Parts: sequence; C-alpha cells; structure tokens
Amino acid sequence: MSTTEPDALLGPADIRELAAELGVRPTKQRGQNFVIDANTVRRIVRTAEVRPDDVVVEVGPGLGSLTLALLEAADRVVAVEIDDVLAGALPATVAARMPGRADRFTLVHSDAMLVRELPGPAPTALVANLPYNVAVPVLLTMLERFPSIERTLVMVQAEVADRLAARPGNKVYGVPSVKANWYADVKRAGSIGRNVFWPAPNVDSGLVSLVRRTEPIRTSASRAEVFAVVDAAFAQRRKTLRAALAGWAGSAPAAEAALVAAGISPQARGEALTVEEFAAIAENKPAGSKPAGNEPAGNEPAGSKPAGSKPAGSKPAGNARDESAGNVRNEPSGRGE
Repeated sequence: MSTTEPDALLGPADIRELAAELGVRPTKQRGQNFVIDANTVRRIVRTAEVRPDDVVVEVGPGLGSLTLALLEAADRVVAVEIDDVLAGALPATVAARMPGRADRFTLVHSDAMLVRELPGPAPTALVANLPYNVAVPVLLTMLERFPSIERTLVMVQAEVADRLAARPGNKVYGVPSVKANWYADVKRAGSIGRNVFWPAPNVDSGLVSLVRRTEPIRTSASRAEVFAVVDAAFAQRRKTLRAALAGWAGSAPAAEAALVAAGISPQARGEALTVEEFAAIAENKPAGSKPAGNEPAGNEPAGSKPAGSKPAGSKPAGNARDESAGNVRNEPSGRGE
C-alpha cells in the first residue's frame, strides 16, 4: 500500500474551508455536523481493525474526514453518498489530499437503501458515521445485501448504539437488538464526544462493532419469517407474547400453541427472548396463518428514507420512537464527515 501524503486528513480549518467553498453552512437546524478531529477518525479506523487488504464500504462520507482515514489503512474504499453537492466534491478532495491513493477510491452517488451492488471487489468491511434517522435500516440492509461484509463499525447516536448492543432483559432491548444479532455478534465499542463535530450536536455518539456470525442461526425459518415474529412481539412490547403474537398467529390460542411448541412460556415478553428463541417461534407458526412478507432487511420499504450522507434538515424533530426500524429521533441527522 502506498505511503499517504503528510497532513492528508482534514482538520477544523479544512472542514470549514471546504464547507464555505461548497456553500454548506452546517447548523443544528439543518442537521449537519461534520467531524473535525483527525485523531477521532483514525481511532474509528483503528477500532474497526481495518486491514491493508480490506475493501471498505462507507455510507454517508460527507466532506471526507473518515474517507481519507480509511484510505490510509484499507486497500480500497467505496463511498455511498446521496447528497448531490457532497458527492460532486468528494472525488476532488480525495485526489487533492491523497493523490497516491485516489485510484483506490470509488464514489457511488445513490441512496444507500437502493444500492444492491457495488463496483469492484466485494466489500469486506463497513465503516461509517451513519445518519441518525436512518442508521438502523441502513445498517441492516447493508448486512443483508452484502454478505461478504465480515466486520462493521458504525458511529450512531448513543441511544441507538445502546439499543443495537443490548442483551435480552435489558430495558432498551428491542427490534434493532434482535435483528442486528441475527447477522452478527454485536457490542459497544466506545463513545464519541460532542466536541469533535462542527457544530457540536446536542447528543452523544457511540461506536458499535458487529462481527458477522461464522455460522448462521440454525433454523428452518427464513429471515423474513423470523423478523415478522420480532416485529409482532415488540409492536406491543408490554403485552405477553400470547397476546402480542395473536395477530401474527391468527388468534391468541394459536399463538400460545406456537409458543409452547417452541418451548417458550406464553406469559413471557419479547424483551426476554434471544434471536434463536424468536427463530424457534417462527418455525412453529400455525398452518394457515398469513405468511411473512418480503420486507427489506431493515423493515423499511426500499427507498422510503433517503440514506447516504445526510441532506440538510433530513431529521424529523421531536423524540418519537420507531420500534420496528429502530430509530430514535432526538437530534437532527446529516452528520457528514
């Protein structure tokens, strides 16, 4: 791998200069927060254990802070960017700051939720600072569509990081926790302070590591069938599974029969079950009940929420929860690098 140029990474002054040239004025109202600290992006790359032979896919590269750090360590980087202005500028930034590595960089100008194939060799790692409002759907969709991705490290809102890495019995354990665990072993990998962003957001960020399972969950049920049970269980998470799964099974007695056959108490709640136990329930779905649909991996209609790097104002206000998608909306998204 070529030696990178000195001072290739972006610092605070570089970020502000690039933003000014592009007419990008990041504000909390518009939902844009750019990483301005080179040590932080190098830490992300180091924590992701990026190797010299890795092909890394990055979703939402923004101005390129993390992109440049990834190019220092990986063989190739493929960045998926939805924003027209940012997508137009990033290849030039890479060529100017890291000319010796520019031929190892590819930009895909698209909504990440619509991407079904990537140019070049199959990706081996996903490393990204994901937009808050689409973090879970994008993560799950990428893991589903690109099984060659062995290792993932994403920076997300701290509360979403906690939910992704939660274990059964934890009060924040839910749909994102179970679905992420279907694909990978998931754990919290650190915290990121607010002062490394410009402007500083109102919430903390967290790193989540996902290492793909070497052996898939042993079940005769499909992913869609298992995820249908998960969605039903947490749609009414305070109810017992007998009641929560009544619609899925066709009736409460049918749900009870499926639960008993799976070796699970009908009085249990979804928050107590492992992904393997959800799979066991799916295997015992009563005959004649409505089959699971072919919903996307993140339980979102494809393209229903633009993903990539964070157009201004893309984050809804308020503090609403979308349990099925796993989004927690406290802070504007659009966190470009």
